[in-house]
Amino acid sequence: MIVGVPTESISGENRVAQTPETVKQLVDMGLKVQVHKGAGVAAGYPDKDYQDAGASIVATLNLEKVDVLTHVRPLSTTVVNKLPAGTITVGLGSPASEGPVVKALAKKKVTSFALELVPRISRAQSMDALTSQALVAGYRCVLEAAMRFPRFFPLYMTAAGTVPPANVLVLGAGVAGLQAIATAKRLGAKVQAYDVRAASADEVRSMGGQFIELDLDAQADGQGGYAKELSSDRQARQQELLTPYVTQADVIITTAAIPGRPAPRLITKKMMADMKPGSVLIDLAAETGGNVEGSVAGVDTPVKVQGGKGHATLVGMKDVPSAMAYDASRLYAKNIANLLALMNVDGTIQPDFEDEVVAGACLTHEGEIRHEPTREALASPKKGA
Repeated sequence: MIVGVPTESISGENRVAQTPETVKQLVDMGLKVQVHKGAGVAAGYPDKDYQDAGASIVATLNLEKVDVLTHVRPLSTTVVNKLPAGTITVGLGSPASEGPVVKALAKKKVTSFALELVPRISRAQSMDALTSQALVAGYRCVLEAAMRFPRFFPLYMTAAGTVPPANVLVLGAGVAGLQAIATAKRLGAKVQAYDVRAASADEVRSMGGQFIELDLDAQADGQGGYAKELSSDRQARQQELLTPYVTQADVIITTAAIPGRPAPRLITKKMMADMKPGSVLIDLAAETGGNVEGSVAGVDTPVKVQGGKGHATLVGMKDVPSAMAYDASRLYAKNIANLLALMNVDGTIQPDFEDEVVAGACLTHEGEIRHEPTREALASPKKGA
């Protein structure tokens, strides 16, 4: 079987779905790999390295001849319509927002696997792309904050005086949030963190952060380790209780997300009014609606604070893992290769839908949308029109 590796078509996307390391893994499994010329260059992987690993470099990736198409970003309907029935695709699918593409995959009888759907169980950890890419994003967010913050992160005691450490507030303690806590601590900052999930308190402390306890009287632990959405009155109460912590912070990093839903609004403009001049807010959720009111993906926005006496900087993050494409691709490619290895039988990819990982990650197969929430959403006249 031929595994195809395309150049990502979305502007600014530097990651690649396979690296020379995973090409060797796939070849050792009995698969053939075709890499589009230059596909890995933006991520730091030259064509020669792919060739040395056993891949063929092709000037044009013939989608009609590829048995398995690996990809980073969701496929376009144009690409899907070129795929023969029975083609297997593996990559990020964004099924909650890519309805037309999901319908096209089903219509073309493509067997598609969306990495967002990989079950969050121990056996599937090596295939969990959301976790691997969140690790990159959480680390990068702190670096972006440090570059914009006009002061030191760590405590310095010098002959000329003492420089106090920066106060960092992390909202959302999933994988990205925990990595942000750990990175900020390594840079010497004082870190506080909050998450609506009760189980996150010990995780925050294990990374060296101080967990913020809010008297919300509400359980928000959802499935798969994610939070579930709070009611409007609980959300308003949450914002009220968080305001003093927002005001005291020098740097705020927000990472809260709810799968398939807009990002929860954690910080409003009113809450930012009394922040310190020079403070920085990094909104990792800007692409899905934003945790911070006014954030725009890919844009730095000045925010007036302390009665207009100064300004803070609100940073809407965009495609964060792509900014560290070499390591992000290394982790992502390994996620895909491990999923393919699970389905490999003597050099042939044969999905076993009795396996809970395979069944859970499958989006479409034999003309049907197998992921029930996506199927129900697209069947709704409002969302599926």
